[in-house]
Amino acid sequence: MGRWRASLILSNMARIITIPKSTNPNISPHLLNPHRLLLSSNSTNRFFSALPSPSPIYDNDFYYRLPNFDALDSKQDLDTPKIPIKAYFLCTRYVGPPVHEIHDFGSIDLKSMHAENSSNVVPPTSRSSNYIALRFCNFPSKTTGIRIEENVSCCHYMVVFQYGSAVLFNVEDHEIEFYLEIVRRHASGLLPEMRKDDYAVKEKPTLIEDMQGGPDYIVLKNLDTDSIRIIGSVLGQSIALDYFVSQVDGMVEEFTDINRGMEKTGTFTMKRKKLFQLVGKANSNLADVILKVGLFDRSEIAWRDAKYSQIFEYLRDEYEVTQRFGNLDFKLKFVEHNIHFLQEVLQNRRSDLLEWCIIFLLSIENIISVYEIVRESTVVPM
Repeated sequence: MGRWRASLILSNMARIITIPKSTNPNISPHLLNPHRLLLSSNSTNRFFSALPSPSPIYDNDFYYRLPNFDALDSKQDLDTPKIPIKAYFLCTRYVGPPVHEIHDFGSIDLKSMHAENSSNVVPPTSRSSNYIALRFCNFPSKTTGIRIEENVSCCHYMVVFQYGSAVLFNVEDHEIEFYLEIVRRHASGLLPEMRKDDYAVKEKPTLIEDMQGGPDYIVLKNLDTDSIRIIGSVLGQSIALDYFVSQVDGMVEEFTDINRGMEKTGTFTMKRKKLFQLVGKANSNLADVILKVGLFDRSEIAWRDAKYSQIFEYLRDEYEVTQRFGNLDFKLKFVEHNIHFLQEVLQNRRSDLLEWCIIFLLSIENIISVYEIVRESTVVPM
């Protein structure tokens, strides 16, 4: 842009400079034009300008406007098709007889799913055994030189996690139920209502960096199976965490109602068994998030390659996984504080009951003693 501006400035200066009329009749008047002095080949001293000749289109413009590359990139991003991602949380704890008693953590049997869909299993690239990746291709893979590269846009991917999450890639709305049914056949402890979350990914080979964030999507230079595993792991943990947060919110609300009742009546009527159930539920929720979901377990794929680590960290920040767990932990501490307080109240009630039992027994003993004394005093000696 600097060279164009310099050329235009020189052209404008040439128009306004007044050149005195030459006394040499052999010199043509048109050669006195500054442009001609620089560019004419008939002059004795031939000049060569390193400046490009300005186009007549920009002759009246002082500045040359370059195209807005940011706008072009934004337009290209909008034109790039999105690959939809849908995350579901299907199953959790198994509830069986007796009614409303929680027995064990529901899960998905990955071994039986692997056996049933062996032709669709994507070979693992890490030692993690808590998930399985399945690929369902509508078109044959394309051969590129010495290796076969799967065309992601022509395939449907599903990443299923043992703790109950399933993440679908490039699956249309009318096809979702078909793939979820595959998961349900191997799941226990199905929820009456699934948790769902939507996201998207764009593939842009011309991207300078490996990835770029968007408002509701992520742009990748190359979407491969490891990228699918990384995205699926974060979305699967996020939707599971959402479920456990809702469970803890329910406990917080229950204790809030108890506290309000105590504020009005000065007492509460919760049974000891119910309180112990709440203790177990609070502790098990925290253990499930840490151990079953593996919220703080770093992906082996992310450890191995920096570009996958960048995707992993970006998505965890995007979904605020650490902050949401911090909120969950804070709520659990509130629940724990209330449980501890109610346990003390129940323990005091139990102690009071024992004390009254002891007083009652001592009273009976005293009554019996008095009765014997009175009876002995009224007996006439022989």
